[in-house]
Amino acid sequence: MTYTVQFPGLGFSVNVNTDAFTLGSFTVKWYGILIAAAFLLAFLYAYKSCKKLRINQDSFIDVVLVGVICGIVGARLYYVIFYPGDKYWNNPLEILNITEGGLGFYGGLIGGVVGGLIMAKIHKMPILPILDVVGPSFLLGQAIGRWGNFVNQEAFGTATDLPWRMLSSNTQEVVGGAAHPCFFYESMWCLIGFILLHVLTRKVRRYDGQIALCYMIWYGAGRFVIEGLRTDSLMTPVLNLRVSQVVALASVLAGIVLLIVFRKRTKLTGCGSQKVMELNNIFDIIEEEKIQEEEKIMEGPSTIFGDMDIDDDEGDALADEVPAKESEEAPAEEEETAEEDEDTREEEGEPEEESDGE
Repeated sequence: MTYTVQFPGLGFSVNVNTDAFTLGSFTVKWYGILIAAAFLLAFLYAYKSCKKLRINQDSFIDVVLVGVICGIVGARLYYVIFYPGDKYWNNPLEILNITEGGLGFYGGLIGGVVGGLIMAKIHKMPILPILDVVGPSFLLGQAIGRWGNFVNQEAFGTATDLPWRMLSSNTQEVVGGAAHPCFFYESMWCLIGFILLHVLTRKVRRYDGQIALCYMIWYGAGRFVIEGLRTDSLMTPVLNLRVSQVVALASVLAGIVLLIVFRKRTKLTGCGSQKVMELNNIFDIIEEEKIQEEEKIMEGPSTIFGDMDIDDDEGDALADEVPAKESEEAPAEEEETAEEDEDTREEEGEPEEESDGE
């Protein structure tokens, strides 16, 4: 299916095809490709970060595999539980049909974290450092994965006349005109959050679990605002509230309270604030960072002529010129030495012989 997506206020439009390519009778969707790319990049970042936080990388792979399976189950159950109507009650087998969508992010987050932590416990791995690794990784994956919503022209917001408004056949059908590009809002919010949490992890982190709390606050705050603009939100069965907004607000409040409670905590595993690393006797990472800084300095120019490029031919000419000058100067030095010896003899000189006759 192809959509013509317009941005009237910005003066351009794009044609978006939901199908990437086909293999026989099987069609590969751009949504699936983007989700797979988001997962792959998030996993690679987390895998590389394990070394910095002293997490066993092989065991972490098991944590991720179990987390993904539990995340899919959790995302589906979250959607089914809060789905309006009795569709799934009347036909329970429809719960297994996820080809037409129907996954809730927070359900996937909760299911993935719970499943992953159970596997971490089985491997006797440290829980809090793992949470610090997956926080920035989730943001990186979400920043990429949200573009799948753009391809499918879904998860957009209410009608708006802002300069960056988005118009397509779907927005026209749902809100009667152009709408907020909520996918873009969340993608940029997650990207900025990823950069901030990455820096905090490497340079500021004071205790295990601190980055996970920052993730709860950052993502929850952004999701609370953006969810309020969307038109496809799941609603709570009791109150007329969006489920994601309730969960987001709860995560923000919990994160703030826990940051205050643990503000004096300094138990750290792996990278973070250098002072706290020294308190925890984590000197290997400190030395590694110093070595890397020294190597960068060593690679730079060592003299004021370090930025000057000298060709090989010029270098050879300079090399030949030095021995030539030395060979010219050698005879001159020998002549000067001989003249000095001769003058010395004349000054000291031998007495002349007297004649025998008188």
